[in-house]
Amino acid sequence: MINNNAKIYIAGHRGMVGSAIWRDLEAKGYTNLVGRTSSQLDLRNREAVEAFFAQEKPDVVIDAAARVGGILANNDYPYQFLMENMQIQNNLIDTSLSTDVQKFIFLGSSCIYPKLAPQPLKEEYLLTGPLEPTNEWYAIAKITGVKACEAIRKQFGKDYISLMPTNLYGPYDNFDLNTSHVLPAMIRKFHEAKQSHLSMLSEVEAEKEHLPVTLWGSGTPMREFLFVEDLADAVVYALENQFQDNLYNVGTGVDLTIKELAELIQQTVSHTGEIIWDAGKPDGTPRKLMDVSKMTDAGWKAKVGLEEGIKRTYEWFLENQETFKQVKI
Repeated sequence: MINNNAKIYIAGHRGMVGSAIWRDLEAKGYTNLVGRTSSQLDLRNREAVEAFFAQEKPDVVIDAAARVGGILANNDYPYQFLMENMQIQNNLIDTSLSTDVQKFIFLGSSCIYPKLAPQPLKEEYLLTGPLEPTNEWYAIAKITGVKACEAIRKQFGKDYISLMPTNLYGPYDNFDLNTSHVLPAMIRKFHEAKQSHLSMLSEVEAEKEHLPVTLWGSGTPMREFLFVEDLADAVVYALENQFQDNLYNVGTGVDLTIKELAELIQQTVSHTGEIIWDAGKPDGTPRKLMDVSKMTDAGWKAKVGLEEGIKRTYEWFLENQETFKQVKI
């Protein structure tokens, strides 16, 4: 059992996932949390990572640090998505091993599974087929992290586990339209179409439909979404419990079409215009639904429904429009 005074290093503590984990740990009484910004500690630099570990001597490491982005970013910067993610996780995993960190939680993504794997995705499907080409660079990096933790668990008997969340969203998400994932991008597109319409028209004309919104693909792929605070709760649960295996999916076990997602976000934002689907743009994987039975059997389930989660995310977006994160390549 982890003591509330244990020193817990959260790599990537300023990101959407890391900050949610930090808030959750604080709320549950953990008092010895450690974090460094990317300007304070370059996780790609092995010597810098080793010096940091020697100074801080963490008892637990949670790896929420990664270079992330949507289809466009993965396509445009394949080398960075492959190499930088491997550098970050290799430095953290290997230094944790060499400094005798007993508990390590590695966070990945559902994109590690084959593009056409049976649905829902089971942990055992890893490495059974080709990956989705639009994000294979990120996926391959994350797979190496999963296997590294598995190898350490097997060879050294340490409690190193990997949690693979489905598509995440929530406060502190990335809303940059060049690099963001589908849900935050939709929130921003619908909001800006609504605001642009209202600023252009007179009060009487504003009663007309809002400006249209163009979205990528056909709208037919199915996706599952997990509110980031639920993932944080799952991480803390994994921290406080001994899991029997090395790899666990984290999700809701429920999915919907991208078209249904768009309509739900449109309703939340109160946008009344037309949705135009650009079928010339890629859809990505046809379906990505997680089998979460292993995590359920371990005693954890998601709590926040999609409608509530989108509402809370949009509220955060409205409060932080001037400062929300924009990834710079």
